[in-house]
Amino acid sequence: MTHLLFEGIPGEVTQTIGNEDISRYERSTEDGDPKLREECGVVAVHGHPDASRQAYLALYALQHRGQESAGIATADGTHLSNIKGMGLVAEIFTDDVLAKLKGDMAIGHTRYSTTGDSALLNAQPIRVESTKGLIAIAHNGNLVNLGNLRTQLERKGAFFQTTSDSEIIVQLIAHSQATTLVDAIADSLSQVDGAFSIVMMTRDRIFAARDPRGFRPLSMGRIPGTDGNPDTIVFASETCAFDLLRAKFERDVAPGELVMVTKDGVTSRQFSSGIPQSSCIFEQVYFARPDSKIFNRWVQESREQMGRQLARESHVPSDLVVPVPDSGVTAAIGYAAESGVPFRFGLIRNHYVGRTFIEPEQKVRDFGVKLKLNPVRNLLEGRRIVLIDDSIIRGTTSRKIVRMVRAAGAKEVHLRISCPPTISPCFYGVDTPRKSELIAANNSIEEIRQFIEADSLAYLSLDGLQKACDGGEGNHYCIACYTGEYPTQWVDVEDILPAAVAR
Repeated sequence: MTHLLFEGIPGEVTQTIGNEDISRYERSTEDGDPKLREECGVVAVHGHPDASRQAYLALYALQHRGQESAGIATADGTHLSNIKGMGLVAEIFTDDVLAKLKGDMAIGHTRYSTTGDSALLNAQPIRVESTKGLIAIAHNGNLVNLGNLRTQLERKGAFFQTTSDSEIIVQLIAHSQATTLVDAIADSLSQVDGAFSIVMMTRDRIFAARDPRGFRPLSMGRIPGTDGNPDTIVFASETCAFDLLRAKFERDVAPGELVMVTKDGVTSRQFSSGIPQSSCIFEQVYFARPDSKIFNRWVQESREQMGRQLARESHVPSDLVVPVPDSGVTAAIGYAAESGVPFRFGLIRNHYVGRTFIEPEQKVRDFGVKLKLNPVRNLLEGRRIVLIDDSIIRGTTSRKIVRMVRAAGAKEVHLRISCPPTISPCFYGVDTPRKSELIAANNSIEEIRQFIEADSLAYLSLDGLQKACDGGEGNHYCIACYTGEYPTQWVDVEDILPAAVAR
């Protein structure tokens, strides 16, 4: 069932509607080796008569960034309403639900959880009544100093409604000694450490901000006004959301920047500066949609260059280049173009897998993977296959896919990965297993090859990845998952993972 929580509406209720909740299937498949997951996507809309519907469309475009819960808050200058629920965006926000969200401003959020805490209480936006007024917030990323901050705030009398560290930012604002709201927000953001791309809304203003290192993306766009109406300003985690809104990309919110939008226009201030950029490189590798521009770099171009560089570094005589869909497709296109080996969809993905199937006992080997992928036997049989994927996490899924391709008649199976080995967990908003569960942290490449039963295995070099993702833009990326060297003060894995509840 999909659960909805209505806040700020006369006759406030908690309502359940009868849609099957399949939102966590991708994270709970029986193979035990889900993809790394981005924690969420955020959007904001200012100055549109149908702001809730614009936010809905933007969240729909960002559904890939979170499939456990979603929420939209709206404001009309006087009232602030909030609706959030478990499930997919289209399941939650029907026409009847959107009709309850009035106002020309909106913020929205779609979410994964980090430690399995997918309670409706932690769905966002979070709406808090504070000494600075009513504030709603949606947050992408993880704070790494949340423990100390939460303790300090509780000693000051703060009462937390959720177990999400996103609420810490609002509590810092409420307890700030600054006299104006914008000063209080800037003061609060300067106290938190880690990754945050956030949008906030009061009854009459929208705010957007990124952490000083720029870990997570956040872009600003503009919908031109018509019939003498002012322009609509929009923010989104990815620019692909602007395409659906017919908004023109204007610029990225800069690291350490706080943007405020009112009826009088857009103003900006730097709450922090001088800290080196360390944007998440895995946005380019996997998280973002290929049709998005992230960190001033088109994702499609980055992934094609990853594939090309992978072919330069580790090509092997072969007959076909086959992607693991969907994550390996763009890199495989680049690999095939560089190597001259034909590209074919030798694995077909079923996009409609849910949680309502009847799973047999282990009489059918690798049933979970076969539900999602099926080999095209006439393409694979008797051929030497280069299989392209974006990463190997625990290795169990990769082994099942290699076995599947070989069982379909492939003569040889050579696995190529379009990023370096993942050896360390992420503390900045990526759902990463503990280091003890990362196969590359505990095994050599040859040992991994033997485990996944491929004829050969090669990863893209770190230098090759960085070159592919830069494209002359001068980006500096966080590569801690490949090196174990973190851009913030190091935090013990065992300490942070149980506490880092979803954003």
